[in-house]
Amino acid sequence: MMDAIRLHTPGEPSGLSYEQLEKPRPGAGEVLVRVHAAGITRDELEWPADRLPATPCHELSGVVAGVGPDVHDIAAGEPVYALSGFDRDGAAAEYAIVPSEFVAPKPATLSHTESAAIPLAGLSAWQALFDHGNLAEGQRVLVHGAAGGVGSLAVQLARERGAHVIATVSTPDVETARALGAHEVVDHTKLRFEDVVDRADLVFDTAGGDRLERSLEVLPPGGRLVSVASEPPQERAAERGVEAIYFIVEPNRGQLVERAGLVDRGRLRPMIDEVFPLIDARQAFKRSLGRDHRGKIVLRVADEP
Repeated sequence: MMDAIRLHTPGEPSGLSYEQLEKPRPGAGEVLVRVHAAGITRDELEWPADRLPATPCHELSGVVAGVGPDVHDIAAGEPVYALSGFDRDGAAAEYAIVPSEFVAPKPATLSHTESAAIPLAGLSAWQALFDHGNLAEGQRVLVHGAAGGVGSLAVQLARERGAHVIATVSTPDVETARALGAHEVVDHTKLRFEDVVDRADLVFDTAGGDRLERSLEVLPPGGRLVSVASEPPQERAAERGVEAIYFIVEPNRGQLVERAGLVDRGRLRPMIDEVFPLIDARQAFKRSLGRDHRGKIVLRVADEP
């Protein structure tokens, strides 16, 4: 048996419970991971009722405890991290089953707690900037929510690519955004970013709401608006000749290998807001639903080896 967090009713942390479940076994193409830490994504509490009960948290770091009969490139005892598929139970548990195609060696220079803050946030940032946003060296990118788990990595990745990075944050996070590498920082609680930002080739939105709606004001024809928070205003974007994209992050082993390389070369670091023990998952998700946290919130499932 193993300890696990289960969501029984959608929408609120009160729907989570701490339970004992049978330890899973890996099947064909699967890896069993002894979870050491799991990253929290606030939207996971919004699952439809017909998918419940379910174990949340699909980004994890841990140690391989077993592999399916046809898995030959991963061995027991290897430290790994991953973003698992959203169509299965997550990693808020002592053990998790992950498709082997999604599992990558974890960054050697980070702890499991730090590594668990990268998969979803790092892949979201990379896919938004480069797969969907086509960001190139010398271009200007505006990142909304630059002190969050996704936004903080987006600032670093865009700066690493040679882009000019403009960040919007609230007052307490201005210096944080500068430390991450933003060339310009706009306190959106004091200034309208469209009044001070000349233009951007790409806007990457992690915040949604009013900032997303107003982002078209800084984009010229041919510009790109990419959001992971909500659907951009497609009709207005088309009228202005702007490409507007909303996407859901996809697991990608190769991209995780590349992110680990950047981490181990000192070019990328996750931001962690707070770490909670597994048994305090309700409090952790309550924290994630607030607006005053910086970086990722992580569940500690096991002590570091």
